[in-house]
Amino acid sequence: MKRLYSIALALAFIFALTDASAQVSIDDVSTSEQRREFENDVKGQEVDAEYFSEAAYRAERLAIRRERNLVDFSANLHGTLTAYSKSWQAAGDNAVTILANINFLHTFKKGRFTLTNTASAKFGYNNMKTDLGEEHGGTRGVWFKNVDEVAISTAPQWAMVKNWTYGANVKFRTQFAPGYAARGDEQKGEARVSNFMTPGYLDASVGFTYVLPFEKFPLKVNLSPLAMSATYRDDITTTKDYGVTSGRSKYEGGLSIQLDFDRTWGKNGWLRYRTTAYSFYGWLTDLSSKNRFVPTEEKPEYSHVVPTVRWENTIDIKATKYISTQIYFQLYYNKQEWHQLQVSSMLSVGLTYTFKNK
Repeated sequence: MKRLYSIALALAFIFALTDASAQVSIDDVSTSEQRREFENDVKGQEVDAEYFSEAAYRAERLAIRRERNLVDFSANLHGTLTAYSKSWQAAGDNAVTILANINFLHTFKKGRFTLTNTASAKFGYNNMKTDLGEEHGGTRGVWFKNVDEVAISTAPQWAMVKNWTYGANVKFRTQFAPGYAARGDEQKGEARVSNFMTPGYLDASVGFTYVLPFEKFPLKVNLSPLAMSATYRDDITTTKDYGVTSGRSKYEGGLSIQLDFDRTWGKNGWLRYRTTAYSFYGWLTDLSSKNRFVPTEEKPEYSHVVPTVRWENTIDIKATKYISTQIYFQLYYNKQEWHQLQVSSMLSVGLTYTFKNK
């Protein structure tokens, strides 16, 4: 048994010292060469790094316009109707009054520059019973004008320091239709006292404007050391000359001051008060003539320029969105046109429409 164990051990030692090798054979495999093409069904689109959106551009431009522009428009149509029967014990007269009023305000602001444009128009007619005499049909209702004015203005301004601006102010006003001294059949050429551009007023000034820094008291004060006031009389057949004694126009130079106040109360703006006070004082009478200076003791022959004062007040009271009451008061003094103080007041109720973009 020991011999068998020794023989096995010897054989194992011999096999360990002997090199071993193996041979593996692989059959040759031949394949045909084929070309594959891949298709891309996804549509591509070139996108610039700075992508442009037309909708975003329009929205941005609209926001800029709204920020720079303020638009305020209002229109009123007021009227009254009074009717009495022939048997009415107080013997009242039938009367109809119609008044249309339009106001427009546009303010453009960009940086230090501000442009303010305004336009207003007022026109009213009355119809009252008038005794015209037997030769003109007896007593009947006659239409005649009682309110007539159109005014436009523009004021470019540049900011200087806080609450102060400098710039110009140009205003023009006249009326639409002829005006007559009487309301009967005398409303003819020989009784005409006013007409379109008769009179016509043009005021231009250069100066400084101060705005009070109080939101609840928005008062503007314009001081213009250089100002010009022109009066036009295009219809020389009117019975009044409005200070234009020669030709069809007159230009005066001097200084002017103007106060503007406009405030609205209430969440829905049920109360609004607007007032404008303007005064002009000249030291140059007729700029086209040689004798254009204000008279002095040494030169009393020169014609004199008197101050002009115009004060307007408007109160709007809204009962509903489309119904309002308006109170208007005006004080006007121009000695060259009339030696007395002129006062006009009016109370009316009717329809109103207001638009504001802010």
